[in-house]
Amino acid sequence: MTATQIAAAVRQVGATAVIADCLARIERLNPVLNAFTTITADRARAKAARLDAAIAAGTPPGPLVGVPFAVKNLIDVAGIPTLAGSKINRNHPPAAFDAPLVRRLETAGAILVGALNMGEYAYDFTGENAHDGPSRNPHDPARMTGGSSGGSGAAVGGALVPLALGSDTNGSIRVPASFCGVFGLKPTFGRLTRAGSFPFVSSLDHLGPLARSVADLAVAYDAMQGHDPDDPVCAERPVEPVVPVLDSGIAGLRIAAADGYFRAGASPEALAALDTVAAALGAGTVTIPDAQRARSAAYVITTTEGAALHLHRLRARPDDFDPDVRDRLIAGALVPAAAVTQAQKFRRAYREQVLRLFDRVDAILAPATPCVAPLIGQKTFVLDGGEMPLRPNIGVYTQPISFIGLPVVAVPLPTAAGLPIGVQVIAAPWREDIALRIARALEAGGVARVAG
Repeated sequence: MTATQIAAAVRQVGATAVIADCLARIERLNPVLNAFTTITADRARAKAARLDAAIAAGTPPGPLVGVPFAVKNLIDVAGIPTLAGSKINRNHPPAAFDAPLVRRLETAGAILVGALNMGEYAYDFTGENAHDGPSRNPHDPARMTGGSSGGSGAAVGGALVPLALGSDTNGSIRVPASFCGVFGLKPTFGRLTRAGSFPFVSSLDHLGPLARSVADLAVAYDAMQGHDPDDPVCAERPVEPVVPVLDSGIAGLRIAAADGYFRAGASPEALAALDTVAAALGAGTVTIPDAQRARSAAYVITTTEGAALHLHRLRARPDDFDPDVRDRLIAGALVPAAAVTQAQKFRRAYREQVLRLFDRVDAILAPATPCVAPLIGQKTFVLDGGEMPLRPNIGVYTQPISFIGLPVVAVPLPTAAGLPIGVQVIAAPWREDIALRIARALEAGGVARVAG
């Protein structure tokens, strides 16, 4: 069931029954999918009982009343340590407070049921964790979920919960959404507060939802909007609800599919998905200039900011890192300052170039991943005709977009291979409404859909 369907059912059967069913499903399926690192069962049951009492007393329920949700374990949950997928953070004291996004969802009636597995310190595209084991794809447990929000993708794709929160620095919501066949929203940089979350790259980090329907994304997004002075990049903008306009259609919207870089190297499944969506929307084509340079600059900024954040941990406890993460961070510490300055200058110029495209189009389509989910443990894959390391290259199509903070909805499509794959719907800054309306039209037309 979707979150909106569950919220409707709660009014009839009660939140306690819904949470009991959810916890039973987690108990049954989590040993297979390894999505959760902590299950907050007592907290969930207590919240459900309070909701049932409030409903019985005539209190109007919120739009997410009784809906179970879970969060990537880099988001603070009161009473448990914020792991960020690491071994080192297990020594930290439990979080004293819930993160603001957790509080906002619970204010809307949602019920937290746990924290989710992820790649260490969010520096990962696979969903493989050296300390907690890999999260596993609900469509084939031998395959990756994608990362770093791998547990979020597994939990929603496997219907353990209808809604989860993830983070996206270079693609960590969109990649798991693509591999696990669910919808994901990376909002505009600065739209949703990141306070109460463990950072990776502060100038690129976003938080956002994964869900089993576009309506669920929209309801959760609306509940989480709002300025927060505790996040210095969270914009002081009015709340702009998207639920009222979600089904207003896409007539008059100018939509184009990205060509060039965003088709080079894509698998037949990725190209077929993009072409299917483009045909359904009557999309033209557009060239996003300098995308390859943008990806290179994104890597420079990612690895240097990440290395600066973790330098003291690298010095004190190098053996407690996932070796792949440790080595990439050490490499980042060795990047010359001149390269970082050049990358930041290019970032500003690239943003101006891409924003000019939105004078001609309202939304741009691109693949979310170059392929369907690889096998767990796979180290290389074919990209643009050559054998390439898998872990750093799964985000080939997501990095040039998050690099400049544009809002994106990942929409899932089936493939002939029997595994899902995602397409990005990219809009101009602060136009989440356009990306969500297009995703909703694709969902309503049966083009985009959650499998299983």
